[in-house]
Amino acid sequence: MLVFHQISVLQEHLKQLRNQGMTVGFVPTMGALHQGHISLINQAKAQSDIVVCSIFVNPTQFNNAHDLAVYPRTLEADSQMLDAAGCDILFAPSAEEMYPKLPTMKFDFGALETVMEGAFRPGHFNGVGIVVSKLFHIVQPNKAFFGQKDLQQCAVISCMVNELSFNLELVICPTQREEDGLAMSSRNRNLSPEQRAIAPSLYQALNNAKASLLQDKEVSEVKGELAEFLNNIEGIELEYFEISDFDTLQPFQGILSQNSGGGKIALCIAAFLGKTRLIDNIII
Repeated sequence: MLVFHQISVLQEHLKQLRNQGMTVGFVPTMGALHQGHISLINQAKAQSDIVVCSIFVNPTQFNNAHDLAVYPRTLEADSQMLDAAGCDILFAPSAEEMYPKLPTMKFDFGALETVMEGAFRPGHFNGVGIVVSKLFHIVQPNKAFFGQKDLQQCAVISCMVNELSFNLELVICPTQREEDGLAMSSRNRNLSPEQRAIAPSLYQALNNAKASLLQDKEVSEVKGELAEFLNNIEGIELEYFEISDFDTLQPFQGILSQNSGGGKIALCIAAFLGKTRLIDNIII
């Protein structure tokens, strides 16, 4: 695996590969890699000639200074994981390389960023849009691979790709889970043993809500049931639970079987276990 830290050097190398007719699959990450990330690498390998992974803890998408400070940085271990997984290129730029000066432009994703993560983390998706668009311009991939766990991020990036005419295909891959159902996340390593033991309750709560919706219960009743379920588990503080239209991420109202649109429904949750914030979702 080749490792690049400078944009210009990476671009020159990728230009040579593209001139040889090779396709590029891209997996952007913030490091602290786990098997969920490796599943994206595997998908990229299956669909591309060359796989590029970036590791960059992007400061512009953190609206919480503590969250940025404690975000795990494990570049050496990450590099070993990527090499073992067969990744071809690692791009690990510094903040100064990515942002010679702080960006002044702003992304506005409309209604997509007024709910859930956007409502609780103001400015987050502006930072995501800036860094992902920069990475897309730098790498110029044929395909880019993201995980469904960050469903709202996927929707925002899809909007950006479509409206700014990025010449690439966005591939959304299923959420990878631990054996007990907990969605794989870099933040899981911040959980204490006691918190880790109760963390799968978030996935259980989502599945309970799914079952209730499939029994034609009203949204308000299902949301109340989920809140009550988690309130009875000491150590979990629910931040939000939303039942949303899959395409727009706007709140779904009514009864599932009467959904005249026939579209998918996303059940999305965020909660704190101590200072660690976890998100998850399932789709009906």
